[in-house]
Amino acid sequence: MSYGSPSQGAQGSARRRRRRASVAAALGGCALVAASTAPAAAHGGGHGDDRVTSYVALGDSYTSGPAIPTQVDADCARSDHNYPSLVAAAREVTAFKDVSCSGATTAQMWQAQGTNGPQLDAVRRDTDLVTVQIGGNDMGFGSIIATCAGLSSKDLAGDPCRQYYNASGTDQLLLAVLRTVPKVDKVLRAVRARAPHARILVVGYPDLLPDDGSGCYPTVPFAAKDFPYLRDTEKRLNLALRLVAAWNGARYVDTYGPTVGHDMCKAPADRWIEPLRPTSPAAPAHPNATGEAVMAQAVLDRLEGRH
Repeated sequence: MSYGSPSQGAQGSARRRRRRASVAAALGGCALVAASTAPAAAHGGGHGDDRVTSYVALGDSYTSGPAIPTQVDADCARSDHNYPSLVAAAREVTAFKDVSCSGATTAQMWQAQGTNGPQLDAVRRDTDLVTVQIGGNDMGFGSIIATCAGLSSKDLAGDPCRQYYNASGTDQLLLAVLRTVPKVDKVLRAVRARAPHARILVVGYPDLLPDDGSGCYPTVPFAAKDFPYLRDTEKRLNLALRLVAAWNGARYVDTYGPTVGHDMCKAPADRWIEPLRPTSPAAPAHPNATGEAVMAQAVLDRLEGRH
């Protein structure tokens, strides 16, 4: 990769600052938050006839599929029925490397995580497909869920979690999304440098809470008015991922839209995301096997130009 002259580097930094400002503006608008589930325009035309020979999957636990049978890597809680494995099988990929790992942040793209090496090490010059699903742990999905569940008893009909994260006058969860943007941008630029000819798909996060803003205490132990606040926070993260993908010539895969109506609050037979006490093999607040299969189909549809 050519890094160019110092002046070119300064121009690149200025572009990134302008992009972050545009994200901040976009995330502040309710209409644009709603747009986080709208289809994105395809980058570079259709690829439905292109064969994938070398596929690398990067990501966190939403990619790895903790507790979903069969677990093939105990350290990373990785399943052979997660969406990358299903995509690789469907496309008959000849060289497939899944290095997703539960608990991964963008830092683990460059740093080992236990026995899992730096995830970017798996990306080679001849890699022709890379999926990336990262950012949830950077903004603290786990701690947010724990905090909001702990605060719910203060006002079950109110929004104690929203009040907590806005006590300073600034929405700390919006700030967390904004701070995640340059980290994901850096990951995608690194992927492009290592695999300049690869198709890069940025995979968004599925619908965790009812899209209509309703709640389901105690199945999901949040206060009633915190459900729409947390729903909108996830939509903001997905919108940010969509924008970062576009900056880097990557395609965004919407997994939120296809999973609406199958969130943590639904009955066991209808939900594809397990609640904090799962009834199907999956980690709490994570996709079960059906959820992973639906995300796999979203990736396949994007690859084949259907969305």
